[in-house]
Amino acid sequence: MLIFELAVILLASKLAGDISVRLGQPSVLGKLLIGIVLGPALLGVITSTDVLGELSQIGVILLMFIAGLETDMDEFKRTGKASTYVGIAGIIAPLSLGYVAGSMMGLPAFQSVFLGLLLSATSVSISVQALKEMGNLKTREGTTIMGAAVIDDVLVIIALAFVMSLAGGDVNLGMVVLKKIAFFAVAILLGWKVVPWALRIFAPLRVTESIISAGLIICFLYAFLAEYAGVAAIIGAYIAGVAISLTDYKHEVFEKVETIAYAVFVPVFFTSIGVAANFTGIVDHIGLIVGLSILAILTKLIGSAIGAKAAGFSWKSSLGIGSAMVSRGEVALIIAAIGLENKLLQQDMFTVIVIVVLITTIVTPPMMKLFFTSSKEKQKSMAG
Repeated sequence: MLIFELAVILLASKLAGDISVRLGQPSVLGKLLIGIVLGPALLGVITSTDVLGELSQIGVILLMFIAGLETDMDEFKRTGKASTYVGIAGIIAPLSLGYVAGSMMGLPAFQSVFLGLLLSATSVSISVQALKEMGNLKTREGTTIMGAAVIDDVLVIIALAFVMSLAGGDVNLGMVVLKKIAFFAVAILLGWKVVPWALRIFAPLRVTESIISAGLIICFLYAFLAEYAGVAAIIGAYIAGVAISLTDYKHEVFEKVETIAYAVFVPVFFTSIGVAANFTGIVDHIGLIVGLSILAILTKLIGSAIGAKAAGFSWKSSLGIGSAMVSRGEVALIIAAIGLENKLLQQDMFTVIVIVVLITTIVTPPMMKLFFTSSKEKQKSMAG
């Protein structure tokens, strides 16, 4: 059954992506929507299984690894201040207004804070693909978005640990922070000393594709270490990509990984997001879903855009950066699952949040297309 599902996913995602591009949208939008069509929500051709979930996880890890390989470190250093502004401003707005929304809904204080934290999460895996397609990944805007995503992820997880420790959960805040610091220290040290050495050791091995295997080993180990330290696996994969981008093997690893990722795993990741959609009970909560979706989109868009503007970007570029931060993706779903487990989120509210996360993910590519395209057109007209 899995083999048939893979064949259907690959065929449908490529065709849907092509239609999306022909309609003037990033291909990732078509891939997300075709997942909903193929999944239990509509046709029921594909079911969300654990194996499909694992393949999807590999897809998002490889996608972020490729983004790391394409990162220009000089540009990354230059956008440090901008990334910090975008990351922090992109948390303050949804956190504070999410808390207000929770209070207005009659939720207790801790649940309101948790809702705010949930709305503060960002997953740029969808944005990375849209940036690649529009040729914006290596720009100052693209690098700022990647840096802000790392800052965002770390701050939200630490804030979550703080809330959980206050709410009586079995969480040691000091240990959480220490694990994060240890992870980044070890990741940087390994990237500086061990990664180049490991690639040099693998290069002369008399086996097929030794360098690409070494690159994937490094990628998966970094992703595992990140997850173990409580940082998202995608952040670990991104840092692994950055580490390899500083070596002589960057181009070889990039070309081969891109082929592997986009042939199988990345289409499975995009399509599986739609497949996992469950619209049961949606009618009972339609007002809440619409309200929270608008809140989730606007707080992240405007908050991050204000941070980008404060860092010196034009309003068009700032809104482009803000739109790229809108997708909550798998990071928000992980936080929601933690909330459900610790009684900070009720079951019906969990369902609502899952649909809101899906909506933020679907609207991100067209919003990015709108702001980044208009920004490019403006630059061309000024040059002309």
